[in-house]
Amino acid sequence: MTKRHIAYLVCTTALLGSTLSCAAATAAGPSTHLVRQGDSIQKAVDAAGSGDTVLVSAGTYRESVRITKPLTLRGMGRSTVITPATGSSSNACAKAGSGICVEGRDGHPVENAAVESLTVTGFPKNGVWSSWTDGLTVRQVTAEKNGQWGIAQEQSTRGVLLDNSVRNSGNAGIFLANTSSEEAAALDTKGAVIARNRLQDNRVGVTVRRLRDLSVTGNDFTANCAAVFVVGDENKPRGGALTVSDNFIHGNNKICPKADRLPVIQGAGIVLTGVEKTVVTRNVITDNAGSSPFAGGIVLFKSMVGSPNENNQITANTLMRNGPADLVNADTGTGNTFHGNSCRASKPAGLC
Repeated sequence: MTKRHIAYLVCTTALLGSTLSCAAATAAGPSTHLVRQGDSIQKAVDAAGSGDTVLVSAGTYRESVRITKPLTLRGMGRSTVITPATGSSSNACAKAGSGICVEGRDGHPVENAAVESLTVTGFPKNGVWSSWTDGLTVRQVTAEKNGQWGIAQEQSTRGVLLDNSVRNSGNAGIFLANTSSEEAAALDTKGAVIARNRLQDNRVGVTVRRLRDLSVTGNDFTANCAAVFVVGDENKPRGGALTVSDNFIHGNNKICPKADRLPVIQGAGIVLTGVEKTVVTRNVITDNAGSSPFAGGIVLFKSMVGSPNENNQITANTLMRNGPADLVNADTGTGNTFHGNSCRASKPAGLC
């Protein structure tokens, strides 16, 4: 492992004349720690300071990595591969069954960390897991064949999940929640963004559970059992007040068997359950069909605890060849509106 200090050059130009003077800055800036194949990524992370970058060379690294400080973990693209270690490990992230863990604590979130440009694959639980973070960026990560979630986040704000490829996850490809282990009031994410990701062959492409103030935009979903689940319940404040827009959702017809509190899932585009004030707009949704209760292009379905959807807007979407219908309102909630959508069939009739 090598360590490179970045020097800053301070230049001043005289306004009256042509003299240019430069001097090296006296204060040392952030450092880059280079990890080569055969080195330990965790050791480099432990040695790094706040604001540093741990740059991981191409190769396969059999370990889990736990981050508890604001730094950047960056690979060199898909050829930087993190996969489970052989044998036992004392690493807390490995013990939890995950590949990369970014973990703060209540009242002390990890701020402005980043995980970028690498592959994380084959972990029994999650590819990238984060809790108690603020401003975490996960970008250009390939998460595949992980047992539960590809990229997951709880108790976190202002997260940015951008340009990732997530496939073959046991549950959701991307999972964001207020908390993963208990019921609680919806958390305001303060503008989290899930954008330009590719979600394929997961149980659900993106699940947003009991959250508010975020956007799911510009993603591509195919070959999942369901593309998007937005989930709320009876707790106050309720999940919702978020936007699902400009996504391409096509051919999500994989069959997933029933699970705890959920029936069989197949052929579901965007499903809202028990949420409020959510805007679903400008999505292109085609060729999603199945016999599941959630099947259809855009589906409103009361939550598993019986809470209705209320005051959601479904507008300006393009829907074709979804079954049993392009738009499905299987809920008794009030204030939900459907207008300006391009579609042919709805249940009940008249929503198109």
